[in-house]
Amino acid sequence: MTDMEEGTANTRAFSTFRVLNGDSNIVEREQLFRNMAQLYSYVSDRCDDEQVAQYDEVLCQLAELVEAEARAHVAKLLAPLDRAPGNVVVKLANDEIEVARPLLEFSNVLSDDDLIEIIAKQSEAHRIAIAGRQQVPERVGEAIVEHGETASVIKLVRNTNAELGQTTLERLAERAAADATIAADLRGRDDINWKALSTKIDAVGDKVRETIEQIDPRVDPVTVGKVQAVVYNRMRNRAGFSSQDWKVAYNQVKALSDRKQLDERALIRFARFGYGHHTAAALTMLLRVGPEVFVKWLAMQDYVAITVALRALGIQPDLFEAMIASMPWRDLPTQADLQNVRKRFEALSKDEAAGIFELWRTHAFRRRLPNEDVVGAA
Repeated sequence: MTDMEEGTANTRAFSTFRVLNGDSNIVEREQLFRNMAQLYSYVSDRCDDEQVAQYDEVLCQLAELVEAEARAHVAKLLAPLDRAPGNVVVKLANDEIEVARPLLEFSNVLSDDDLIEIIAKQSEAHRIAIAGRQQVPERVGEAIVEHGETASVIKLVRNTNAELGQTTLERLAERAAADATIAADLRGRDDINWKALSTKIDAVGDKVRETIEQIDPRVDPVTVGKVQAVVYNRMRNRAGFSSQDWKVAYNQVKALSDRKQLDERALIRFARFGYGHHTAAALTMLLRVGPEVFVKWLAMQDYVAITVALRALGIQPDLFEAMIASMPWRDLPTQADLQNVRKRFEALSKDEAAGIFELWRTHAFRRRLPNEDVVGAA
C-alpha cells in the first residue's frame, strides 16, 4: 500500500464513520469496524501518536455497537501488533473470553498491571489464557495463584516461562498440600531450589511440611520444621540492556501514554517493582528525546546526563534514587555510585537542570540534515 493509498483509505474510513449514526445497519457498522482494524494493522508501524489516538477513539466507539463475532475478529488482528491502540486493546481484553483470548495470550501491549486487573475481575477462562502466555512475570503469576482456581494455577505451574517468586511459591506450597496435581507439577519444575530457600513454618502446619518433603525428598526434615513456606527468589541479572525487553517495555509504555496514564504514579510503580526498561522507556517519552539517545546514556553509564534530565523533569529525590537503581545500565551501579549521583542531583536546582537540558535538546539531540556536516566543513 502506497502512502497516497494509505491516506485515501484513512480519509475514507474516518469519513464513513462520521456519517454513521445509531440507526445505521449493524452489518455496515461491523464492516467498518473490521475494515478500520485491518487498515490499522497495515499501517501501525507508521502511525504517529495522534493517528493512533484517532484509531483508538473510533475503534472503542465501534466496539460498543457491534456483536461479539466482530469484536473477536478485531482482537485477533490487534493481538500480534507491537504498537496497538491502548484503550481498545484493554477494552477487548476485558471482553468475554472468545473475544479476549488472543489478546490475553499474545498481546505485548497489555502491561503487568492490565493483566493483574483482568485476573482479579474476570473469569477463570481469562486467567487460564494469561497463565499460558509466553512470558508470565512474577507479579502476574502471584495474582493468578491468589485469585485463580485449580485449572489456571496448574496452567501457570506447567508454564516453564512463568516466573515463580517467593510469595507465589509460598501460596503454591499451601495449595499443593490439598491438591496432588499441583504438588506433582511443582515437583517437575527443575528451576526451584526447595532445599536452599525457605522461611518459618507455623501457620501452614504439617500438611505443607509433608508436601514439601514429597516435592523434594532431599529437604532436611529438621530444616523444614523451621520453615513456614517455601521461598524461591529467582536470581536475575538486574544489570544489562535487553533489546527484546526494551521493545516490549517501550510499546507497553506507549499504550499507557495513549490512555493518558503515563504519570508519576506509573514511574513509582516501575521503580518499586524493578521494571528498569519500562522506567527508561517512560523517561524517553516524558523527556521527548529519541530512544537512541536514552539507550546511549545507559550504555555509556552516563549518570550526569540522566541526573540532569530527571532533575529537569522535577522528579523527587527518593524516586530519582529508586529509578537510577532499577534502570538497565550496562553495569550495575555500586552503592558508591548511587550515593554520588544522589548528591549531584540534590546540588542541582530544577531551573539549572532545565536550562542545561534545553541546550542539549537544541544542539546535541537535534537530527542533522543530510549533508549538513559537509556544508559546515565547507
